Amino acid sequence: MTTGFVWHELYAWHDTGTGAWVIPAGLTVQPLGHLENSEGKRRIRNLIEVSGLIDHLVMLKPRAATEEEILGLHTSEYVDRIRRESSQLGGDAGELTPFGPGSYDIALLAVGGCITAVDAVLDGKVDNAYALVRPPGHHAERDTGRGFCIFGNVALTAIHARQLRGLSRVAVVDWDVHHGNGTEHAFYDDPSVLTISIHQDNNYPPNSGAITDTGSGAGEGYNINVPLPAGSGVGAYVAAFERAVVPALRAYQPELIIIASGLDASAMDPLASMMMTSDGYRKLTQLMLGVADEVCAGRLVMCHEGGYSPAYVPYCGLAIMEELAGMRTELADPLLDLLASFGGQELQPHQEAVIQEAMKLAAAVRAPAARHT
Repeated sequence: MTTGFVWHELYAWHDTGTGAWVIPAGLTVQPLGHLENSEGKRRIRNLIEVSGLIDHLVMLKPRAATEEEILGLHTSEYVDRIRRESSQLGGDAGELTPFGPGSYDIALLAVGGCITAVDAVLDGKVDNAYALVRPPGHHAERDTGRGFCIFGNVALTAIHARQLRGLSRVAVVDWDVHHGNGTEHAFYDDPSVLTISIHQDNNYPPNSGAITDTGSGAGEGYNINVPLPAGSGVGAYVAAFERAVVPALRAYQPELIIIASGLDASAMDPLASMMMTSDGYRKLTQLMLGVADEVCAGRLVMCHEGGYSPAYVPYCGLAIMEELAGMRTELADPLLDLLASFGGQELQPHQEAVIQEAMKLAAAVRAPAARHT
């Protein structure tokens, strides 16, 4: 098993300012530090090195996406504004999305890093890949940024796989704790991309990601939302993947699976109320590797999204990377036993009810006829 790894130091240089968590600093808000900062991502990369796993990975050098590629999703007015403000003092891409000088170029590198990972897998250079990029992307919409996201990294990567690489069917599975609204919007009427989002019910964006939102027109039935109740742990996540996500992927038969890999469903994340552990992410990765082997010759790419506990997300990231690479290091998660012992880790009846509804949606999925691009 060969696993590609995308990282660039510039990802850590994207500047989100000194607000107090997500509140802009001002006369009534003492400056602290924005929650979406470099530490969580850089510490994942560093733990991979300290564990020794990095010596077993194929390092993939990211390229910047072109403006033409970005315009495959975003409006020219939006892209022009981000470029202009980035060349000055920075600005705000939209709701809760501050950025500093140079962030336009770093955001292009984030999109390009995900594309680099997909190309490496499709070209057979690696079996699978993880793109540890920043800024994240799954909340970005066509004409605005949202929730720390400037450009739609995963959506643009799926567009690249469809239009430039000629794939007929791509699946996006989003396990970030927040709803992947931007990816959903990009493909809501498009059956050539199956979008599945497993998220905390009505967290962010508000009133987004309902289980009844299943696509429109030709895309009806190709958007699946699994809004798990707050407090869901490993039992609920594994059940959702085993009973809904994996069956939907088997039915759809994608030629590539892209994971929007947010690690903010962990029990230590400050922006959500879920209880996932590093072992939980390990189990989800095992399930995704298994179904990828079944349906698309193992073609699996993970693009990093959220995760705001810099102390804990590195252990979740390492567990995922170990499974992708097919090896275990000797570095153990020091909090796993504690977090796994928290009450409610097992599947609960109210969580089961949501999964039952998601199973019905998965059972209705069919592979669409191939279309020429």
